[in-house]
Amino acid sequence: MLNLVVLSGAGISAESGIPTFRDADGLWEGHDVMEVASPEGWHNNPELVLDFYNQRRKAAAAAEPNQGHKILAELEENFKVTVITQNVDDLHERAGSSEVVHLHGKLSEVRSTADESLIYDIGGKAIQLGDLCDKGSQLRPNIVWFGEMVPMIDVASQITERADIFLIVGTSMAVYPAAGLIDFVPAQNPIYVVDPKTPMMREQSNVQFIQDKATTGLEKLAQILRKKHL
Repeated sequence: MLNLVVLSGAGISAESGIPTFRDADGLWEGHDVMEVASPEGWHNNPELVLDFYNQRRKAAAAAEPNQGHKILAELEENFKVTVITQNVDDLHERAGSSEVVHLHGKLSEVRSTADESLIYDIGGKAIQLGDLCDKGSQLRPNIVWFGEMVPMIDVASQITERADIFLIVGTSMAVYPAAGLIDFVPAQNPIYVVDPKTPMMREQSNVQFIQDKATTGLEKLAQILRKKHL
């Protein structure tokens, strides 16, 4: 089976009702993103940050995978599919994708502020100030905030280096280091981009654009992949 590596972004989850924050005024549910998604925001107002992620966690738990998520899972019948996602929801897994790498963490997890290796799965539950890890330190969302290192980027780079086909869906390619993964795709291997807008990326002869939203765009792409690469 050919290795199909997928880089997914907020655009695919948006069709399940999970809002993005880079559209329109750039606010994230009424907040400046740095207030709720940065170490500085956490230092200044941890209660606000916890409440913000509690709401997002609840919304994500209530959301359902859409046809785009399901198509990626169904492609495992024909390809070895690995999804590298910038999204922090679990919609890829719930749609049936078996190999998912979360670059920016998971809403369903929290971790210790004293020992980042102490990670707890809390599902859709809320956490509050005073909820502590086993070492007695406050729990925080297990989310990679702006200004923090991306622990899974090396793993994602190694996966991308083995891609026979690379797919970009629902991302503006404006957030690094995730956007830099395209540079690890072996030269001349096909790259497909599904997005209503053309992402911020250099022109390459091996790139094919499908200017459509994730659900209908991935339906078109699945037909192309099965016709050209099987």
